[in-house]
Amino acid sequence: MRRPVLCNLFLASGLLALTQMMTPTDAAAEARLALVIGQSAYRTVPELPNAANDAKGMAELLGNAGFNVTTAPNLGQSEMRQAISDFAGKVSASGADTTALVFYAGHGLQIDGENYLVPVDLDPKREADIPLQGVRLNDLLNTLGALPTRARIFMLDACRNNPFPALSGAGHGLAIVDTKAGAQGTFISYSTSPGAEAEDGSGLDSPYTTAALTVAKQPNIPIEEAFKRIRISVAQSTDGRQIPWESSSLTTDFKFFGDSGGQQPPAPGAASTALASATRSVEDWRKDLQGKDAKVAYELVLADDTVPAYQAYVELYRQDVRTPRLRTVLERRRQMLAWDRAVAINTRASFEAYLANWDNSDLAATARRLLLRVQNRNYVLPVAAAAAPAPIAVALAPTCPCTTPSTPASPINPIVAPVIKKRVDDTPPKRKVVDTPPKRRPPPDEVVVERAPPDRGPPPGAVMQGIGIGVGIGLGMGMGGGGGRGGEMGHGDRGRY
Repeated sequence: MRRPVLCNLFLASGLLALTQMMTPTDAAAEARLALVIGQSAYRTVPELPNAANDAKGMAELLGNAGFNVTTAPNLGQSEMRQAISDFAGKVSASGADTTALVFYAGHGLQIDGENYLVPVDLDPKREADIPLQGVRLNDLLNTLGALPTRARIFMLDACRNNPFPALSGAGHGLAIVDTKAGAQGTFISYSTSPGAEAEDGSGLDSPYTTAALTVAKQPNIPIEEAFKRIRISVAQSTDGRQIPWESSSLTTDFKFFGDSGGQQPPAPGAASTALASATRSVEDWRKDLQGKDAKVAYELVLADDTVPAYQAYVELYRQDVRTPRLRTVLERRRQMLAWDRAVAINTRASFEAYLANWDNSDLAATARRLLLRVQNRNYVLPVAAAAAPAPIAVALAPTCPCTTPSTPASPINPIVAPVIKKRVDDTPPKRKVVDTPPKRRPPPDEVVVERAPPDRGPPPGAVMQGIGIGVGIGLGMGMGGGGGRGGEMGHGDRGRY
């Protein structure tokens, strides 16, 4: 009796173990992969000591947050491309429940409205060298954006000053990248506002990374809230000179650290943070800020980081010491939004509209260059299209001047139809052929058949028949009365013969 009981016990234990193996845990359900790039040892410009420290601190933080971290310091162009490719391969193999995060610390450049990450071996002699020697930020975004993932997070501490003398015409800072225009599930954060430059700071880490290392450790904070706090912290530490910026199209929640059971620390301005909303108008913000302390209102508009929020603040708090700084941020944000529209539309009208308002900006020279480029494109293409002959299949083209093959009459070649039609139109109508027959003698038979004989008396057969009849009559009469008319007959015979 004990043997069946033991068998059932072993069977139940095996089923329980199998069920536990097939049921994914929370850690297995959400894989976390991170690529941390720190560009410090530049070869042609001064080094960036803080970039190496920033990468080291973020790698440690992300490792504690459950990420499988790949560190890649001081990469040349080919090495950076390979690192991105290898990381994309890991993300693809990890599955659709993967959260992929890329942290970049180093130089970044904006050329012709395009953002570039700067390898340590970059040595440009002119702006045209950057697309050849740099790594486009969009290449990184698109490579990971093409993969099915839970979320993609990009943290770019890359807007430091331009150290390359040959690039004096390049715009300051980085251009706007709107994640809503790309694949959903993306979050991107810049260490400073679009078109602005970030500071290295006086400590081991940059102001941006210092704030991120502090805020991200706080438990159970959604990523959007975490970066609002990072923005406020950086603005405070730099006295408003640097204001981080982000764009999000996330469709799922993300937190660096889960709830540890402790009390969530209050954020600066947290009592009114719920008022921040990207859809609010200037009038809405005036109503919400009316009567609030200037410091509280300042933190509110920083957390929202939108043009309507800044506009309402500078109108309501004209005498506040923070207003001049926010007015500068507001004007630069408006300019960068106009620049983003001009580059996205990429027409003569879009660049002329930008220059009409921002003719003296740091991006004006680039706008004029791009304007000239689109003008040449618009002028050349119609002329070339009008002068170009109709397309001919490559296989039908002549191979040498002395052998020009005839064009087959097929639907492939649109020239055939006009040629045939022209020949048909040139052929004279049949009416003209009848009126002008070719000169030739008709056969004798046709003349006899078609023409009637002249009216000259009876035909030769009838004449001979009449002669015969007359001779017979005459002979008969003469023979019957010859005694009395002998003289007349003799006269008649002389006249006949």
